[in-house]
Amino acid sequence: MTVDCMIEDPRWTVAGLEDLAGIATAAVFDYLDLQGFEVCIMGCDDARIAILNADFRGKPQPTNVLSWPSDERGATTDGATPAPPDQTDPELGDIAISYDTCALEAREAGKTMADHTTHLVVHGILHLLGYDHVRDADATLMEGLEIQILGKLGLADPYRDDRSHLDG
Repeated sequence: MTVDCMIEDPRWTVAGLEDLAGIATAAVFDYLDLQGFEVCIMGCDDARIAILNADFRGKPQPTNVLSWPSDERGATTDGATPAPPDQTDPELGDIAISYDTCALEAREAGKTMADHTTHLVVHGILHLLGYDHVRDADATLMEGLEIQILGKLGLADPYRDDRSHLDG
């Protein structure tokens, strides 16, 4: 497992994004029994993620996390498990996470920044693996995985009180 962490906003260094990204990635890979894959995670601010969100999703506003899978892995049937990644291509894709939005959501939900960041990284990696939450059964599958993976890390169900605005 390789996690390449690029820090554009220095607040992410203080928040420990590199360590949290490593922990979250290892938890996803362990839970799904994946080995030898790579992800790139960029820690940025709301201004940068708003530009990325506008460029790639046509939504010119900040969001918490964005992901760009290296390949389309999504299931065609609602609620089906996506195809496993190709072992010959170790790169799963890229994730961007905004400090400002993450901190605001954590504060509003009464969660620690570390716990919410870990959740958003798990969420982003699942997107890289083809999981999504647009269709109802897909959302149920993805959220169930997030709850299980975070539970293995000793973190509470992130959906228990709040169906937050995860964009992915």
